[in-house]
Formats: sequence, structure tokens, C-alpha cells
Amino acid sequence: MIEQGLKFRITKRRSSVGYIEQNLIEGEVVIYKTKLHWFPVFFWPAFILLLFVFGLISDNGEAGAFFLLIALILGLGSLVNYSASEFGVTNKRILAKVGWVSRRSLDMLLTKVEGIYVEQGILGRIFGYGTVVVTGTGAPRVYSKILHTL
Repeated sequence: MIEQGLKFRITKRRSSVGYIEQNLIEGEVVIYKTKLHWFPVFFWPAFILLLFVFGLISDNGEAGAFFLLIALILGLGSLVNYSASEFGVTNKRILAKVGWVSRRSLDMLLTKVEGIYVEQGILGRIFGYGTVVVTGTGAPRVYSKILHTL
């Protein structure tokens, strides 16, 4: 039974639609959408977490605690970066958003794009990621560690 004195506040729920869908202009359709690849984003936190495990095995508690703290800090930062980054191509523009607190974004008309190229090292070839460089009028924009297929 609901008490008479309760008041409910209705708030607008945050949309589950991403940055790219929120910034579409009239007649624009998303052709391709991708995100950061997990491997280069989480490599260092996972490596340091592995050092924590080795610290536990060798009974060095102080070193293990230090590596755990560093891994958690780096892992949290990597998780925020991973979840707050979006990349997409529409029938009219290239859109990209990187960051949560400090945000960088790219919004370039396809008619202004002069070139796009992908750089891949050996790990990028193995795990399927690369650095995408978009050049247009002005300076080139570099977005690295992007997954090729989604």
C-alpha cells in the first residue's frame, strides 16, 4: 500500500542513444559505426594486474598491493576512455567523440575530407585494430586503436 505523503519526482531518463545518433542532421543515415579496440586500451592495466598476481605468488605483499592499486587506477581510466569513445561515418559526415570529462570531437563533412589512411603494426594486424588518420581542410585528425569491424 502506498502512503499518501509520498511524492514522486519524474525525471527525464538519459537516452541510451549514442553521441552519433544524437547529432544526426535531417536526412543523415549512419553507414558505419565503431569503437576503440579492447586490446590496446586494456593492455597496460592487464599487464600490471599480472605483476600483482606475480607479487602474490612470490609473497611480496607490499609490491603486490602497489601493483594492484596502479592496475585499478589505470583500469578505471581505460574503462572510462573505452566506454566514452564513439566513431562513425554517415552519408554526409565523419563523426568522432573521445573522452568523458575532457571531450574531443571531430565533425567533418565528407566533401571536406582529403584523405583517410590506416596504420597497423604487427599487433594491430593480429588483433584487428589500427590508427585511423583523417585529413581534411586544416590539420589531420588522428584517432588510434580503432576496431575495424563492429
